[in-house]
Amino acid sequence: MDVSRYVLGLGLATFGALSGAMAAEPNLSAYQGAWLSSSLSCEEIFAPAAKGFSFRKPVNIFAPAFIISGNRLRTPQASCRIKSIKPAGDRQVLTLGCANSVSANDVTVQMAPGSDGLKRFFNDQDKTGSLYTRCDR
Repeated sequence: MDVSRYVLGLGLATFGALSGAMAAEPNLSAYQGAWLSSSLSCEEIFAPAAKGFSFRKPVNIFAPAFIISGNRLRTPQASCRIKSIKPAGDRQVLTLGCANSVSANDVTVQMAPGSDGLKRFFNDQDKTGSLYTRCDR
């Protein structure tokens, strides 16, 4: 595994378009906002910004957190454009075009919005997922 994939994967784990995929932006209303998964508080990781949230400085690069605004997803280490979203059973597969200070890669993420938050799954075999909760202003 090269360093750039490791760095990008770490950012997403601590959180080409698919054929037949739908346009991303119209299907992202359930995903909008700042999301956090851990014993950390929202105030420790996020700071209010003019249009939502930003990561508090200095950025905790290991925080299992991300921000979705429009068709952009940001982690503490990467900035991504949500290129497509495709249903896959009870989940949705998001194809992201991500860049960080080392490289740019396409990344696929499986998520499922629910009443208690948003679950992110590592792969098809992950039945539990990681729960993220939305931080409010």
